[in-house]
Amino acid sequence: MRISVTIFLTDETITPTRLARELEQRGFAGLYLPEHTHIPVERTTPYPMGGELPPEYSRTLDPFVALGQAAAVTEALTLGTGITLVAQHDPIDLAKQVATLDHLSGGRFTLGVGFGWNVEEADDHGVEWRTRRELGRDRMALMRALWSPEPTAYEGRFGSVRASHAYPKPVQKLRGPVVGPRTLMGGAAGPKLFSHIAAYADGWMPIGGRGLTESLPVLRTAWAEADRDPGALQVVPFAVLPSSGKLAHYADLGIEEVVLQLPPAGEEDVLRVLDEYAAFVTRHTGRP
Repeated sequence: MRISVTIFLTDETITPTRLARELEQRGFAGLYLPEHTHIPVERTTPYPMGGELPPEYSRTLDPFVALGQAAAVTEALTLGTGITLVAQHDPIDLAKQVATLDHLSGGRFTLGVGFGWNVEEADDHGVEWRTRRELGRDRMALMRALWSPEPTAYEGRFGSVRASHAYPKPVQKLRGPVVGPRTLMGGAAGPKLFSHIAAYADGWMPIGGRGLTESLPVLRTAWAEADRDPGALQVVPFAVLPSSGKLAHYADLGIEEVVLQLPPAGEEDVLRVLDEYAAFVTRHTGRP
């Protein structure tokens, strides 16, 4: 099992370059970063975890800039977003960012995709909340057209692009309906989410990893009904607070990567937690 991490990197935490070097030295598999462009002060959307919204949400670094720094100082560490709010981006610009980072990192990028929870943030981007999933799906299709090997036009409900020369291309080759980098989708279990995953992703990033015993058979059914390769489905529990029993359970379910949550803290505190998590790396990967 590969052990990766996620963290809210901010202007007050450990830097991307220091963290990336320390992760690679300790044998961690990857680094995933979240995205929030801004947090409106006049916010009525409740925090999904309950209570007050933690301050790091309004201080996050741009994930693509931070991951570019991490790519430059590492050789094997995979790099991902957890998650990119696709509906809040211009898809032509985002396709270029994603392809460039994947190209410069030698194919190490994972595009984590999600639909968000903060209505006010999305509204400032011109996103109509009730159609955000359809908008995200449309923008992913437009990006796949730009990532395709040959110039490919796309005409969708929310946007279009002419057949275009668009380089660099993402490193990975076509995988069924999936074009572009490794693509994982975040969100709560359910038929709507699972239909999106089967249509245009490589797998699922369930936050916390609860309820997988019940959810995985449902996802696998949706995957099979979409005529996807059953051996290609990837499920990556995300933002997990680890224990030996929890990771052993994931391994029994056939899960090959888990993303552990790091605190949004300074260098000393983050490195201390990394040293604690390194025991799981040793146990589940066989690395000393």
